[in-house]
Amino acid sequence: QVQLVESEGGLVQPGGSLRLSCAASGSIFSINTMAWYRQAPGKQRESVATITRGGRTNYADSVKGRFSISRDNAKNTVYLQMNSLKPEDTAVYYCFAEVSNPTGRWGAYWGQGTQVTVSS
Repeated sequence: QVQLVESEGGLVQPGGSLRLSCAASGSIFSINTMAWYRQAPGKQRESVATITRGGRTNYADSVKGRFSISRDNAKNTVYLQMNSLKPEDTAVYYCFAEVSNPTGRWGAYWGQGTQVTVSS
């Protein structure tokens, strides 16, 4: 079994910054793509940023230039640095990882979600 544990989100003023982290643990042989998604009230879950094992990144248009995704493969951890936060960034943020176990079986795993609220 694999667990993804996210850091605590929080309340941030518009224009502020926040860094999220997500650590994977358990029966892990390799991790391919890691990503952050978010879901605002009444909306569908959407992709925010993705990063491959090799470090190739992709961002939603709404966060380009403000958010930065990175990972530490030695620690099985993915980060999301969020700058210039806007009220519309308010959502529950979820981390995601494609993980293979020692037998070579791949699975998709989600974190429990962490609330980020941007408000004055």
